Amino acid sequence: MPRPIAAIRLLSVVLLLLSLAAPAIAQTRQLLNYEEIHKPVVGQRGMVVSQNTLASEIGAQVLRDGGNAVDAAVATAFALAVTLPRAGNIGGDGFMLVHLADGNRTVAIDYRSAAPGLATLDAYLDEDGRVVDATAGYKSAGVPGTVAGLALAHRNHGKLPWARLLAPAIALAADGVVLSADEAFALDWGRERLARTPAGAAIFLHPDGSALRAGERLVQADLAWSLRQIAEHGEDAFYRGEIARRLDAGMRANGGLLRYEDLDAYRAIEREPLFGSYRGHRIATMPPASGGGLGILATLNLLEHFDMAGFGAGSAAALHHFAEATKLAWRDRARHAGDTGFVEVPLAGLVSKEYAARRVASISSTRSAPIETVEAGDPWPYESPETTHFSVVDADGNAVSNTYTIGSDFGGGVVVEGTGFLLGNLIGNFSLAAQAAGRREGRAQTGNELAPGRRPVSSMAPTIVFQGDRPWLVTGSPGGNTIPGTVVQTILGVVDFGLGIAESATLPRVHQEMRGEGQLNHERGVSPDTLRLLAGYGHRLETGETIGSTQTLLLRDGRVEGAADPRRPGATAVAE
Repeated sequence: MPRPIAAIRLLSVVLLLLSLAAPAIAQTRQLLNYEEIHKPVVGQRGMVVSQNTLASEIGAQVLRDGGNAVDAAVATAFALAVTLPRAGNIGGDGFMLVHLADGNRTVAIDYRSAAPGLATLDAYLDEDGRVVDATAGYKSAGVPGTVAGLALAHRNHGKLPWARLLAPAIALAADGVVLSADEAFALDWGRERLARTPAGAAIFLHPDGSALRAGERLVQADLAWSLRQIAEHGEDAFYRGEIARRLDAGMRANGGLLRYEDLDAYRAIEREPLFGSYRGHRIATMPPASGGGLGILATLNLLEHFDMAGFGAGSAAALHHFAEATKLAWRDRARHAGDTGFVEVPLAGLVSKEYAARRVASISSTRSAPIETVEAGDPWPYESPETTHFSVVDADGNAVSNTYTIGSDFGGGVVVEGTGFLLGNLIGNFSLAAQAAGRREGRAQTGNELAPGRRPVSSMAPTIVFQGDRPWLVTGSPGGNTIPGTVVQTILGVVDFGLGIAESATLPRVHQEMRGEGQLNHERGVSPDTLRLLAGYGHRLETGETIGSTQTLLLRDGRVEGAADPRRPGATAVAE
């Protein structure tokens, strides 16, 4: 039986070879068995993560050229004003959080829009007392703060020459950028708003009114002129120079309220950040006029009373407790937050652990509270006497978290002739309807009333989480009222659930709505079993659009990791 014997010998040899190779195979499998499904970008020095690839690359190049995190942030912001016209801007406003490694301190820069001197409630009411002209058109524009905020950050904390930081944005505006499919889709979606002014239509639309298409080049010559003015003359060009004069003339000619005097009087403000903690991690975020920072810290203080890690990522219990904590934090924010230049805000009380311990008793672990039963608390006894986000770190440990906006996608749809940029519609962020109703009914004012020079409350909340005394997690998000919850869910993902930042960014999110029926909005991808359990708790569930768009950096083990949220096409992390 020679053939069977030969076969047996051959089989023996094969088995022997496999047994000898087994350790190598096992080692290979071990090396390739990654824990994280979604991977961050990894760098050894600095990194920029933003909603646009070109802007991220420009910021990263500034770091390579010797600039610090603030320099890179300024360059990135001006680049986004060209490449992301629906949110990036010089005609809007925002907030910047800066951690300075030299001296180990953190500062908050408030460059929120202010109401013009002519902006009174009556200017936005029709003859029947209904609010009009607040979210679109010339009257929706406040005093833009972006240029002043970026100039203040650079003046106090930058290294490279100012003009060097604007040069890439000027080139992009003058030479044009080729539109991606997503960018062209956004222009088509917003074409009605973009057609509000002849100057805006000439930039973004064809003569027949159709939007520029994918593959076509968006050239913004007037914006390039404005950016050159700012590069050569600093913020004075925008607030006291030819740009200011053009804005004044355009507003006067079209019934707007913004005047040269408003621009001349505007100042960005460097404030003390709002500090809190969560499970041993110190957190810095934005103080008012941001209400988002208050919401983040208040929600985390409440969730600290529950075993979120034990509940597990994406579980019904974790999402339920998050939603219930959000309700309490939102009611307190709506009642108490406001521009601290006009109203007294009980900041220490709102973010105190003792106040949260009192408030948390109202959260049921088995039932959802109807939003009409959730009321604001009294923090005074605990008181001591389309938006876009980007994050930056440099090799020295400086970090920037920046969120800025023009309000709605493409702001108010207004481009003043000869300026080339869209103006924000931030007047609509004041509580005008509630203010008008309060006047009719003789009710007390809230913290977000419209008044000349006042800054409306915002949900924008750039945030830095620390490990010890060093930045660890740098994050933030656009998304209006969804911003605080998006940032909280990002922190929960990393701190409680042990996820990587890319995994945390891709975990399906929820948003507790505080208007209408108080539905719990959720992204696609939440488990059907989880949804059934949440419905059993009494939540009104609704599937909607994606929630937020975090741009997050994590610093650890001598390296930096970056995660661009996949919810917005084109978002990219770029290492130095």
